[in-house]
Amino acid sequence: MIKAVIFDVDGTLVDTVDLHAAAWVETLKHFGFEVAFSDMRAQIGKGGDQILHGLLPPDLLEQRRDEIEAFRADLFEREYLPKARAFPSVRALFEHIRTAGQRAVLASSGKEDEVEGYKKIANIADLVEAATSSDDAERSKPFPDIFQAALEKLSPLSADEAVVVGDTPYDAEAARHAGLRTVGVLSGGFSEQALREAGCIAVYRDPEDLLRNYGSSPLAAS
Repeated sequence: MIKAVIFDVDGTLVDTVDLHAAAWVETLKHFGFEVAFSDMRAQIGKGGDQILHGLLPPDLLEQRRDEIEAFRADLFEREYLPKARAFPSVRALFEHIRTAGQRAVLASSGKEDEVEGYKKIANIADLVEAATSSDDAERSKPFPDIFQAALEKLSPLSADEAVVVGDTPYDAEAARHAGLRTVGVLSGGFSEQALREAGCIAVYRDPEDLLRNYGSSPLAAS
């Protein structure tokens, strides 16, 4: 029986994938590195610590990682976060989960203040039982740490009693390594094929489509 739903946030509940990609492109340009928007967009869904691997020389990454990430975080909060909007029916979906007697948890690789901001944007702060952020995990997605932290907040529930909802193959990979099943949504821009190949057991267009089909989805309580 499914007793909890663990949600990724960026690209799943809030339309921020393009915003994050643009912020990273602008940040790296500031530090002298040109990265194509399309290449950066394909990386969104990983945490910042994982995004930078392979994009910057290892010695520079070791020396300036904190400076780069701090610049990106400040830029995103000032210039991009105010443009973020929730996808349709997110609050209605969380209300349905509450009515079904299930618990809703957020599992984000973002900074804690970003996650708090997203709760307000999506108008779900009163419906979220708990949330994780980059502060709760040593490694970000596609490593399983974030979802393992979410499961700890749901204790004593087991992984068999929860399902993840995410928009990227990185969500599905991380969830799988935490022993969790994943339902995918296409709202983050990845294809259904990419999500299923990563392990998603079902795929929906967006949160509204998931709500419409909740009773027949893997998230249904029984």
